[in-house]
Amino acid sequence: MKGCVCLLATIGLVVLSGCSHASSMGTSSNSTGTSSNTGASNSSPSTANEWTWMGGADVVNSSGMYGIQGVAAAGNIPGGREGAVTWTDAAGNFWLFGGIAAPSSTTDNYFNDLWKYSASVGQWIWVGGSNGYNQAGNYGTQGVASPSNIPGARFAAVSWKDATGNFWLFGGTGLDSTGSNQVLNDLWEYSPTTGEWTWIAGSRIAATNQSGIYGTQGMAAPGNIPGARQYAVSWTDASGNFWLFGGSGFDANGNEGNLSDVWKYSAGQWTWMAGSDVVNQPAIYGIQGTPSAGNTPGGRYGASSWTDVGGNFWLLGGASGQNTYIPLNDLWKYSAGQWTWIGGSATPRQSGVYGSRDVSSPGNTPGARASAVAWTNASGNLWLFGGDGFDSAGSLDELSDLWEYSGGQWMWVAGPNVAGRPGTYGILRTAASGNVPGGRSLNTEWTDTSGNFWIFGGYGRDANGALGYLNDLWRYEP
Repeated sequence: MKGCVCLLATIGLVVLSGCSHASSMGTSSNSTGTSSNTGASNSSPSTANEWTWMGGADVVNSSGMYGIQGVAAAGNIPGGREGAVTWTDAAGNFWLFGGIAAPSSTTDNYFNDLWKYSASVGQWIWVGGSNGYNQAGNYGTQGVASPSNIPGARFAAVSWKDATGNFWLFGGTGLDSTGSNQVLNDLWEYSPTTGEWTWIAGSRIAATNQSGIYGTQGMAAPGNIPGARQYAVSWTDASGNFWLFGGSGFDANGNEGNLSDVWKYSAGQWTWMAGSDVVNQPAIYGIQGTPSAGNTPGGRYGASSWTDVGGNFWLLGGASGQNTYIPLNDLWKYSAGQWTWIGGSATPRQSGVYGSRDVSSPGNTPGARASAVAWTNASGNLWLFGGDGFDSAGSLDELSDLWEYSGGQWMWVAGPNVAGRPGTYGILRTAASGNVPGGRSLNTEWTDTSGNFWIFGGYGRDANGALGYLNDLWRYEP
């Protein structure tokens, strides 16, 4: 299916020149071209369990409107993109960095622009980085912040936020200090207070096949560093340590493939905690519901992840396969250094079992998918949206279904159980029961201070069903 072109491209050697969905982008002559006025206040009434189109265009491949750097404006909006990274600051503002957009001719267009969105005001601010494409990184001196430092343009990186409110960025595919397009393993810190980036670790010149330095499992060391990778997942534990799992990249021997390694970053050092230092390892499921030191999810990229109220890490799906797209729907928990296979199938390419809307059931399960997004609500329940995967009929395309996981059971909450559906936008900033974002993957997400879920952009279908890069902004009130 066209919806997985980029994911297929990222697991072969072609990853070193980037990837693009451009070959599968659709255009439509009946496009409305409607775009937002993002300066309006978010004071319009919201209705629980409904989507609201909050801003951006209802057609694919819309250009960004940058305005004046550092100045919020009603017309500002990031351009359509997939694979950006996000943070939220202490005030509940949403931050977005990078991503990839439609290529001009044969060159992939990577971003390194940094944006802030205030949900209370409803306006975007272009904070830093370039308003052009394919900018090389300016690394400066390792460990020293500077207003001139900036990570190179990239997509499919991972991010964290530390206890002091600073943002962290690792890896992805993009441009190093020389402008070379590679898979990266650089680690950066950004202070929203000072507005400065610091290059912390990893390589500034991303040689092909940047291998990992694993050291001894369970032992931190200054020389340890995960290999270059993209489409990994990350989380932060209760002690403020950063964790990293898997992705598509390079192992200890410089071999490319799907990774299953678990890393912890604490006190300025990396520790290889679990998993293999060799790519393309199969999953070892063990007994469902029983933790074991021998269990492992296996090499994969594009999984969805979250942490529960107890600080345990959860992992859902993603894709395995080398040069073949093999989406998964297995559900895992990582706790006390051991993996537990919780649910879903050990067999890939599973269709979704939706059951009845708003009714949880032990037989329900989302279909296999990669590059979906996930949130947790105040009760610690998981919410899952979209991704590139299988619907109820076994069709593979971009999904727009919304699920909740609670008490060991899945419930289909909203959106169609059929993949590849266009978006129903309705009226800007007006919630309605019929509203639903179009099927998409590799979009970004965050939760505001009121517990509402937000998504931005990604690769998927617009109001006309055309495939491409989106810059629409949506809010869901659970």
